[in-house]
Amino acid sequence: MTPPIPRRVAIAASIFVLLGVIAYFAYQRWNEIGSSDRDTVLAGMPTDATAVLYADVAELRPSPFVSDLYAWVPQREPDADYSQFVRETGFDYERDLNRVAVALTRQGPDTEFLAIADGRFDQTKIVATTLKFGSRENRGSRHIFFVPATSTARRISFTFLRRERIALSDDSDLDALLSKSPAGEDARAWRERFKRLAGSPLFAVIRQDGATAGSITSRAPGGFQSPQLSALLDQLQWITIAGRPEGNELRVVMEGESTSDSTVRQLADLLNGVLMMAQAGLNGPRTRRQLDPLARDAYLEMLRGADVSHIDRGETKSVRVVFNVTPKFLAAVRSARPILPAPPAPPETESPSPKARAQKSHK
Repeated sequence: MTPPIPRRVAIAASIFVLLGVIAYFAYQRWNEIGSSDRDTVLAGMPTDATAVLYADVAELRPSPFVSDLYAWVPQREPDADYSQFVRETGFDYERDLNRVAVALTRQGPDTEFLAIADGRFDQTKIVATTLKFGSRENRGSRHIFFVPATSTARRISFTFLRRERIALSDDSDLDALLSKSPAGEDARAWRERFKRLAGSPLFAVIRQDGATAGSITSRAPGGFQSPQLSALLDQLQWITIAGRPEGNELRVVMEGESTSDSTVRQLADLLNGVLMMAQAGLNGPRTRRQLDPLARDAYLEMLRGADVSHIDRGETKSVRVVFNVTPKFLAAVRSARPILPAPPAPPETESPSPKARAQKSHK
């Protein structure tokens, strides 16, 4: 027969188990609170989006790099309209915005957006200001507010999702857009990439198509437009760009993802070649003569620190490019411009002389 457990031991064991249960649920709840704001903001992004951009402004705000970046950006005089907006609504994005996610969705020739933002919003003041020049409609349980857009014929609509969360869009039916269920294969694909970027307070996820690739290469400077690069970018399914401040530097990680291992390896080889050629160009005698030495050193420092690698995730393969944006680089970009190859000049043709024109007219 098993001897009875002493009363003090039983009480101690019960307390230990109870504390363990409390600690477990506290840990679970802490994790939920810590990640729910980011996750629920991103969960509201439409699954047919072309691109999603995210910024955790509250995390970025105290970063030394962001302070340096803010000082680097040319300061302008305060805009009178924005100053009035701050006075009337009580909202200043530099102070009150905590995080924001923006989805861009291509609809034929147009692109629509949906933004969900967390911050400190005085709803009473914002509604009063809006109704001076806008309107309100009740759709189900939501109050949708409409304001005219300044640059297009579309209206901007917004609604408060909760006390510290707002959604706004130029879509004609914001309520329907927010009511879509984030389910299916598309939703899983977006969640997977958001999860990979969980440690980055600043990122963009782009679902690739031919139009996106063409836009990227068409905006490159003339000397750097590459049909080979354009063709390889056209074969990528996803592109992600993430930034994370590390002290007074910003670590940038870019990935291009494809189901084709051959595409990814060719792109990695091409990018490695571009890095080598760029370094060789900066070391050339012409560049040494024409480019400020401090700017040249900053560009070389970034190029030498860049790394191109190949990642195999089974079904998909990726090429990853990592580099750091440093204060030296920001100073170089502001004070000097890199020397780009000039496009070839069109051949000159001499105008025929009057005698030659006369001879030609008699033939």
